[in-house]
Amino acid sequence: MTPDLTSSDSHGKHGAALASGQRIKLLFARYKLLALLLAVAVIWVFFSFLTEGAFVTPRNLSNLLRQMSITGMLACGMVFIIISGEIDLSVGSLLGLLGGVAAILDVTYHWPLAATLPVVMLLGVCVGLFNGWWSTYLRVPSFIVGLGGMLAYRGVLLGVTGGSTIAPVSDNFVFIGQGYLPRIAGDTMAVVLFVLLAALTVRQRQKRQHYKLSVVPLWQDIVKIVAAGLILLAFVATLNRYGGIPVPVLLLLALLGIFTYIATQTVFGRRIYAVGSNLEATRLSGVNTNRVKLAIFALMGLMCAFGGLINTARLAAGSPSAGSMGELDAIAACFIGGTSMRGGSGTVYGALIGALVMASLDNGMSMLDVDSYWQMIVKGGILVLAVWIDVISGSDRR
Repeated sequence: MTPDLTSSDSHGKHGAALASGQRIKLLFARYKLLALLLAVAVIWVFFSFLTEGAFVTPRNLSNLLRQMSITGMLACGMVFIIISGEIDLSVGSLLGLLGGVAAILDVTYHWPLAATLPVVMLLGVCVGLFNGWWSTYLRVPSFIVGLGGMLAYRGVLLGVTGGSTIAPVSDNFVFIGQGYLPRIAGDTMAVVLFVLLAALTVRQRQKRQHYKLSVVPLWQDIVKIVAAGLILLAFVATLNRYGGIPVPVLLLLALLGIFTYIATQTVFGRRIYAVGSNLEATRLSGVNTNRVKLAIFALMGLMCAFGGLINTARLAAGSPSAGSMGELDAIAACFIGGTSMRGGSGTVYGALIGALVMASLDNGMSMLDVDSYWQMIVKGGILVLAVWIDVISGSDRR
């Protein structure tokens, strides 16, 4: 019998196509963060060209980061929610409610800021625990709990504010949303962050060497440290040209560090990923999965409190419409940032880069006077594209 050369050729081509597809998936998975940063750069160059450079002025970039900080705070909590395999649709309404309560305490009852802040944050944690209790212990799907909360908390907000704006809030309150860090403090912070990053990189490398684990070539770590230093320098220098680092941006950077540490360096963080990857196996291994999820929802409530306080301070008023669509922006930021829609995978810094993508699109299209319906269409298309990339990269296949 003569061999079937046609069949062999077809199998060879099919195998080559599969290998090529696997390489593309590997590239997406390995360089996802780089792809996100490249996407941000492309968006900024695009809008800078169309606005004749106005988009990348220090003033606009400062406003852009200030606007992005609220979505970023929600995304910090939402990424843990999604990693654990849940979803929370109530965060926008809860942000508005907590911001409204803060405005009432400040304007109507003249509470000092030192009392208003902890009370609102405690209220956010309590509401988050309430949401988590319904989802974990009463077994109501988190989607339904969030949907109910989205309606109920918006209704409570309209009730407590009477459907009217509460203003003006005190100057001390306004500072946390509109204030700037002194320039010398910003420079000092940049130096401290650079030294901290370098120390952590060296420590991680030494730790892996101590346990005889594989380490990347030394030049890669050096390039990473130098690149981070250049980004920090450009970041601080640009913002110092317009007032300094905004207080909300400073708070977001602090939350980025805290949540990244929780996710990568704590037992609780590892349990979050384990719960999202395989809930039953994690429970059988002795982990109290209900308690883990309850803590995650409590953190989400705290992030809503931070977002509500910053939003009220930025507007210098409590608005009954505050936080509208905030939950969708936060969820979109997480998915764009590479968080898996099936849980078990995602990063805090990825979610914040996703929030920066969303804020950049909003800001750029607003500067170009693009109609609001087109803005919604573009953001929706970007979200679907991000999830499609996540699917083809194979990150959802565990």
